[in-house]
Formats: sequence, C-alpha cells, structure tokens
Amino acid sequence: MTRPLDLVVLGLSLSSSWGNGHATTYRALLRAFAARGHRVTFLERDVPWYAAHRDLAAPDYCDLVLYRDLGALRDLRPRVATADAVIVGSYVPDGVAVGTWAIGVARAAGGVAAFYDIDTPVTLAKLARGEHEYLTPDLIRAYDLYLSFTGGPVLERLEREHGAARARALYCSVDPDAYAPQATAPVYDLSYLGTYSPDRQPTLERLLIEPARRAPHRRFVVAGPQYPDGIAWPDNVERRDHVAPADHPAFYGLSRWTLNVTRADMRAAGYSPSVRLFEAAACGTPLLSDAWPGLDTILAPGREIVVADGPEAVLRALDHTPEPERAALAEAARARILAAHTAACRAAELEAALWESRPGTPRPNTHLVYRNKA
Repeated sequence: MTRPLDLVVLGLSLSSSWGNGHATTYRALLRAFAARGHRVTFLERDVPWYAAHRDLAAPDYCDLVLYRDLGALRDLRPRVATADAVIVGSYVPDGVAVGTWAIGVARAAGGVAAFYDIDTPVTLAKLARGEHEYLTPDLIRAYDLYLSFTGGPVLERLEREHGAARARALYCSVDPDAYAPQATAPVYDLSYLGTYSPDRQPTLERLLIEPARRAPHRRFVVAGPQYPDGIAWPDNVERRDHVAPADHPAFYGLSRWTLNVTRADMRAAGYSPSVRLFEAAACGTPLLSDAWPGLDTILAPGREIVVADGPEAVLRALDHTPEPERAALAEAARARILAAHTAACRAAELEAALWESRPGTPRPNTHLVYRNKA
C-alpha cells in the first residue's frame, strides 16, 4: 500500500443484522479495512424493517450514513466523488440505478467502481431468468472489479461469459476478537443459526428436524427470523427468533455441534462458504455441514468438519464421536480459519484488489485461473 484509501460502500445494511447476513460480513470486513489505515463510509438505505431492528447505530470504524431514497443518495455525490473507490453490494434497493449512478460518479472522478456480490450464484440465476433486480449484464461489464462471495469456476465464468473486467473471490470472514471460544458448558446437542429460506429448509429438515424426531432425548435449537408458522417443530427443538451478532459466540458456546446449511444455488455453484461456518469454527464449536464442491478447500472433511448427507450421519456424529475426537476437530477447524479466513485476511485481499483495479491498470489479457488453497 502506498497511501491510505478513501472507500465508500453502498450496501444492503450495516446497521441491522436482522434477517440478513450482509451486516455481519460488512462489519468484520470494514472494521479490519479501517484498521489498515483506510477511511470508510457506508451508505445505507433507511428502510423500516431494519430501522426497527438496529443493533449497530454508530460504528466506531466508519461513517454510517442513512439515506431515504435515490434523490437523497444523489445529494451525497461529493462524498462518493472524492473517494478512491466505491463498492456497490448485492441486494441494494434500486441496485441498478444505484450502480449506474455510482459508476458514473467514480468514472468522472478517476476512482474505482466495484460490485460486491454476497449472493453470486443467486445473482447469476436471476440474470439467467432475465431478472435484473440489482445488476444487469451491462453493469457487470461496466464495473472495474467484481468481488464475489463465490470462488472456484464461477470467477472464470464471470470474466469469460459475462465480461467482468476482473473477478476476484472475497469470501466472508470472521473477526477473531469478536468470535472466540466461550467458557460455558454445552446445553444443546445440535444448533442451527440462519434466517428462513425455502431452498434451505429441506436440508434443515433432513439434517436437524428429522434427527430431532429420531432422538427425542437430545436437545436442538434453531435460531433465526422469518420461519413460517406451519413448520412442525419437534418438542425437543427450541426456537429463537433472532440472535444478535454480539450474542453469536454465546449461542455457539451452548452447542456440542452446530450445523451449516447452504442455499441451493450456492451449493450447486460450490466454493461458497457461509459466514456461519467461519463464526462457529472461530468459536471452537464442531461443525456438521451439507456437502458442496470446494468445501475441502476451506475445511478438511473428517479432520476439521463432518459432512452429513442425511439424518443417520448426523446421529452418528452426535452419538458416536468420542469427546477427544470432537475437541480435536474443533481445534483443527479453528486453527485453519484463524490462519486464512479472518477479517484481517479479507481486508488485505480487498486492498490488493482495489489497487489492482485503479484507472490506468491494464485489464488482464488472460482469464483468471482459480487455484485451490488447501
């Protein structure tokens, strides 16, 4: 780095983690990015559902600015125009209009315009259906940099098929200062933390609800909002509507095991680790997960994580894993995550990608080749 950067991020939410995983990702990444000496501004649409569930009103590592609508955003042009880089995130309300405006302001000022896709497989599925909720084919080609929550072959596809100037993986991460093992005794045999999603629910049914039915003597917990009233929860499954990020370590600490469930589009694309994967590992809670391509580049199955394909595998882990083996699995996963998947690691990767994408830097003349990081 030759000098500090001035970064503006237009994201779904920083102020509220209710019903979305974006806030947790942005908080860890931007705190670490600011710790490297950079200035950060986060521009967030002020919407009632997040206003009613705000759990970070005044971050100490960046300026958080709420805006009412596109007109109010345009009034913030001087803030964006003076930045070295502007990043627009996926699922931002009026994302196409916001992205078009941000690219125009950055281009006029000689800055970098980037898109951060926290939902890459979902985005590509939407584009294939002709749905342009927050991104269009033209915008992909217009951004200087496409940062993706998904790595692997998708990166080459973004460049080769969609015309992205530079596609770089920027996985979610964990803040080890906020997520660490807790000195508490486990209460639950298996936990799951995640907002309801129709495409995740069949896996949750297979890997938690059905095991709970078969093992009424064990205790389970599912935490997260928006679950329909019609779900038949077994009596030994406790429900919590929301667990704030500050309480995630305590939640994991109450669990002998925790479950990672991947959305269908992300499971199909592979190389899409969930932030819950990193959080739980950093907290020293052993992980069970559904299977997806690229998982072994994040955590080694059988040594750092247990992959389960059905209720039998879940119950086998709960019933037949000796305590020393369970503790060793958790310790190995924590070491792996702290070495390669902390917010500090991601901030360094983001910094390098922004410098690489600055005006005057030639576009790559060869497509990015993904290399597994074992």
